Amino acid sequence: MGKQLVISVMSKDRPGIIADITTVIYDLGGDLADLNQSVLGGYFTMLLIAEFDEKITPEDLFAGFSHIKSKTKLEAIIKEMTVNFEVERSHLPEETYIVTGQGDNRKGLVKILGDFFYCHNINVLDLVTTRESEKYTMIFQVDLTHIASLDVFRDELSILGEEEKLNLFLQHNDIFMATNEVGTQLETILAD
Repeated sequence: MGKQLVISVMSKDRPGIIADITTVIYDLGGDLADLNQSVLGGYFTMLLIAEFDEKITPEDLFAGFSHIKSKTKLEAIIKEMTVNFEVERSHLPEETYIVTGQGDNRKGLVKILGDFFYCHNINVLDLVTTRESEKYTMIFQVDLTHIASLDVFRDELSILGEEEKLNLFLQHNDIFMATNEVGTQLETILAD
């Protein structure tokens, strides 16, 4: 097992960024463990974990990224992982739930739920949001391990939804994943 690095990259979007980043990692002998990439407002963002030989340093990656020939500047943050990625990944809490929320777009929607989770000592494991027209949708993956009563939590979430005019829905992560997998498979079958 080598050194695992977390790499965050941002740049003005353009064709070839993924090829450029992964070429630098490959040339340094890196092995990708996980990757999440998106384009937001015309900016490419990528967060990835890669494993390298012990001799490879963050400075080696910075140097590789700086030699990418492009008109757009690539910015990176690189940290060495202190916990093995496979160990961390395999320990998704049993009480992992998905909270989906949707409402009319306005300032502070993510903050409202962020504050709610914080007040209940709930860790947000993942978050995706999108705005389409005037509807704002949020999907939070949360760890409810420290919640004493799921029924009480559901009631409090329902009250929050009514107060903030948000449609909030709670379901276990396993159900969410199975439902979305079935939905994705159905879309693929129907498209064929």
